[in-house]
Amino acid sequence: MRSLIKLFEKRDKNPPQDGEGAVNDVLVRNTPDYDSGNINGNEASSAQNPASDLEVLIERLERVTSRLERLPGLGDRVPSPLPDSSPVCVVTPPQAELVPTDNMSINGYQDILQGPLRAYLELSKKIGGDVATHANLVNEAFQAQYGYIQLATSRSKPSQSEEMQLLAPTSEKISAIQQFREKNRASTFFNHLSAISESIPALGWVAVSPTPAPYVKEMNDAGQFYTNRVLKDWKEKDKTHVDWCRNWVQLLSDLQAYVKQYHTTGLVWSGKGGAPPPPPPGGLPPPPPLPEADFANLSVDDRSALFAEINRGEAITSNLRKVTSEMQTHKNPQLRQGPAPFKAASRGAPAKALPTPGAGTLPDKPPVFARDGKKWLIEYQKGNSNLVVENADMNNMVYMFRCRDSALTVRGKVNGVILDSCTKCAVVFDNLVSSIEFVNCQSVQMQVLGKVPTVSIDKTDGCQIYLSKDSLDVEIVSSKSSEMNVLVPQANGDYSEYPIPEQYKTVLNKPPTGLNTTPVENKG
Repeated sequence: MRSLIKLFEKRDKNPPQDGEGAVNDVLVRNTPDYDSGNINGNEASSAQNPASDLEVLIERLERVTSRLERLPGLGDRVPSPLPDSSPVCVVTPPQAELVPTDNMSINGYQDILQGPLRAYLELSKKIGGDVATHANLVNEAFQAQYGYIQLATSRSKPSQSEEMQLLAPTSEKISAIQQFREKNRASTFFNHLSAISESIPALGWVAVSPTPAPYVKEMNDAGQFYTNRVLKDWKEKDKTHVDWCRNWVQLLSDLQAYVKQYHTTGLVWSGKGGAPPPPPPGGLPPPPPLPEADFANLSVDDRSALFAEINRGEAITSNLRKVTSEMQTHKNPQLRQGPAPFKAASRGAPAKALPTPGAGTLPDKPPVFARDGKKWLIEYQKGNSNLVVENADMNNMVYMFRCRDSALTVRGKVNGVILDSCTKCAVVFDNLVSSIEFVNCQSVQMQVLGKVPTVSIDKTDGCQIYLSKDSLDVEIVSSKSSEMNVLVPQANGDYSEYPIPEQYKTVLNKPPTGLNTTPVENKG
């Protein structure tokens, strides 16, 4: 109302022009309180007293405002006047509710957004801090994927280049989630951030085929290492964190069930919107003509002729031809032109050598050094002594397969190391959670710098085990192997070598209750 008073005061000081007067007159006449008699009376008084004319106009405007506020549907939308010193309040409009459609795939994803995702966001907001900020990024990633699934229901599958462009929003959100974890390593909720960052790649199922559901489960398992840490740290402090962990695991489990139900072999595209493939040049060939058949005698049983032949008795052989002397192969050797008969191997011929353990001849395949989820894959390396695994997590497994003349260094603490079908290879590592295994190897070596609980050797010829002072309580399990030695460090820096027995002596207990087996010490 103050602004209106100022507006009228300004108008009295600067009288309107002819055009402005006409416009103001139209505005006044279109008000609900317009009365020609009152206006005429006011014009008469206005000529005598301009101040009274202004007061009358203000009163009429106030009455018009009160009437508009009493109209149904307008009272809520007419804002009350704010004082000049009030700050401007900006309200973010709420997110539009998801409307169910006829497409079951969209409805299923909406159930995930409105169910476990919403519960996860509420628990994250309750925890607050970096967890709440991280949850906003997670919500944006799910919303981006929801838009991508909606697009898939309305068009055909795009080309590979176009598909990468369409997946860019989801990929950017996943990268932002993981970068937020890296930038907040000193956060109190670092385990919370790591649990989300390790498992959020599950949203990449839209680019996996033909079985995307197991991929979602694998990513869910990758994040449970950190959710277990959260449960351990907060179980006795705050139950909200426990519910937060369980809800996030349930969210990915529901996503896996959704993918398995609606997109079993990959994201389903509607097939609409794309041009049909062009017909082959020259048009389609005409279908082959149907063979002519006599359908008149279909009811006749052809087996009657067979039974008639069988019932002829001895006369059934009357149509057989007699084998003459010219047709006999023992009288005519030139007729023996069939395949050569089988010949047994002579005793003097050398026997075929049995396959030896190890990589043998490496197949013509390119070397591999990559990380696949929780597993580090090192395959077909030859003559490479600079293989290094860094920045590995405690739940990772290092798998070395069919490598030759190569050396591997594993830095940090990992779950375990496996050498399979390797020849003349060596591995050096810091600490292992479970064990190191040698399977079908030949001439391999290992050295532990920290702690290793178990060493397993199976079908391996030649294995040197270098222990550290912290690993003297290691357990070594061997089977079908030979040339195995354990080297124990001494105070002077040298190693003492102890061979693992390969021969055993077994005797029958007295009285006979079983067998007693003892290793035979090698004194050579």
